[in-house]
Amino acid sequence: MVRLDELVARFGGELLGDPAVVVRRVATLEQADEGDLAFLANPRYAGRLRDCKASAVILAPDSCALTDLPRIVTAEPYVYFARVAQFFSPPERPAPGVHETAVVDTAVPDSVSIGAGATVGAGVRLGHNVVIGAGCHIGRGVVIGEGTRLYAGVTVYHDCVIGKRCIVHAGVVIGADGFGFARERDGRWIKIPQTGRVIVGDDVEIGANTTIDRGALDDTVLGNGVKLDNQIQIAHNVRIGEHTAIAGCVGIAGSTTIGARCMIGGQAGIIGHLVIADDVVVSAGTLVTKSIRRAGVYTGNLPVQTHPDWVKNFAHLRHLDDMAARIRALEKRLDKADSV
Repeated sequence: MVRLDELVARFGGELLGDPAVVVRRVATLEQADEGDLAFLANPRYAGRLRDCKASAVILAPDSCALTDLPRIVTAEPYVYFARVAQFFSPPERPAPGVHETAVVDTAVPDSVSIGAGATVGAGVRLGHNVVIGAGCHIGRGVVIGEGTRLYAGVTVYHDCVIGKRCIVHAGVVIGADGFGFARERDGRWIKIPQTGRVIVGDDVEIGANTTIDRGALDDTVLGNGVKLDNQIQIAHNVRIGEHTAIAGCVGIAGSTTIGARCMIGGQAGIIGHLVIADDVVVSAGTLVTKSIRRAGVYTGNLPVQTHPDWVKNFAHLRHLDDMAARIRALEKRLDKADSV
């Protein structure tokens, strides 16, 4: 439980209404009740303020006149909500210590927690307050910065580096071999040793079952503040700039460089050896087949439609070349007619 004036003292913003109002959690406009702090981030939902039962609300300056509830006014209500939510729901951290079933071949700080069945190889360096979840495998020579947490079942291959305050969710694999093969004339594949590493910056979050391949010769690199959703595939030698966010089921082929502050929508695909500039937004389901040199929003998918409409439209697409040739022929005939 915390007073509104205490929240404002901690997070900023302008308080309108009774500063002594006490709240215990954040909630949506629809679900909030007495003791809750609701938030209005999208003006489209302003009508829901009318029936909101929250004790107070977070909103933007242009919405502050829409309710008489005690309110915290801020330019970025959604960011403010996120910070308050973190305050009310801090992550639980297990007690320091090494579980009796863990196998640890290196010295670790007393503040580190290592869960049941985890294995930590020789030469590993763990920072203070690192958490290694149950069943994790940390290969030889790995470096993990202070305050980073690995949930259960994470595998980090040898010599990879993870920065400070990272969150790595269950089932993530960091540093597996990239898909590198040379083909013989008879069709056989010859494996190319993958001798690079994966370097993960500070404050990175990696979603469950995401895989990040080690570099073939150079390193695969994720910059500070990168956020990855679940089930993403990042191939060898990919570089991702600071504070880029990538949604679930995206596949990024080898040796592609993605700039800073980009946003990649779910199920997008990016082929290899491309360069994507800073501040690019790629819409969900888009296939990126060439480099993007300018900031902006890029979309390469069709809106959903009924199957009969799709069949009809695709039939038209198949004949575009013929249609273009006929139009050029008609234009030539019109030009001749005009010249007579």
